[in-house]
Amino acid sequence: MEKIKVAIQGIKGSNHHQVAHNFFGSDMTLLECSSFDALVEHLISGNADKGVMAIENSIAGSIIPNYNLIYHNNIHIIGEYYLNIHHNLMVKKGTTIEDLKEVHSHPMALLQCKEFFKAYPNIKLVEDVDTAETAKRIQEKELETIGAIAPKVAAELYGLNIVAANIQTIKNNATRFIILKKQNKVLPKEEINKASLRFITDHKRGSLAAVLNVMSDCNLNLTKIQSLPVIETPWKYAFFVDVTFETYANFEKAKSLLEIMAEDFRVLGEYKNGRKP
Repeated sequence: MEKIKVAIQGIKGSNHHQVAHNFFGSDMTLLECSSFDALVEHLISGNADKGVMAIENSIAGSIIPNYNLIYHNNIHIIGEYYLNIHHNLMVKKGTTIEDLKEVHSHPMALLQCKEFFKAYPNIKLVEDVDTAETAKRIQEKELETIGAIAPKVAAELYGLNIVAANIQTIKNNATRFIILKKQNKVLPKEEINKASLRFITDHKRGSLAAVLNVMSDCNLNLTKIQSLPVIETPWKYAFFVDVTFETYANFEKAKSLLEIMAEDFRVLGEYKNGRKP
């Protein structure tokens, strides 16, 4: 039986890799992508069966461009996974914090660890494409003055030492990842209790409130709302919304009403709520 092919942003040892492993197990083929655009291309072309994409962080907020990537490429959300984020400072074996001149990592990781580095003003923080990428480069080039902020698994994979663990400023830090597929995966209705929607409302007073009232009347719980400009039409906004519900019938009722009330209404995904109560 052929292994499932899963595309991630980043490389082995990244948080995306950790989520792919936790969600799909170890029996998969990992496709490493340099960007979220490349990840989506793998799904569209059929090179990948599924994709793992970060969509929001409990501290830094939404990764806004990813909403439009999903919508414009007609990709479907088939699941989600919440990962507690632990940032660790890792170096080549034998290197100490005092030896470091630079620390490289993803901009979001650097932002979340800024407080820690106030005690080390001599260390320059440098933005990089991925958390694990720097860890791999330190191993390959035997860099002695550069450190990486990355998950623990990256240190294990690339033979580095963790000189400071859990250096994120806010310890309760989680990222929500969504699981993507080119075609929608149909779960039994009784298993579906969350959905992601996208729509545009009329530019009239109370239009958005009317839509939100329908959701409330149908017993949907709004867990996320994000507005984005409609690029083709200045000063017009699309809304990306996540809702949870007790029964699929409630969601079905709301969906039938919203299809009439809202412009360009689309269900981006119906899936199981990944958040533990």
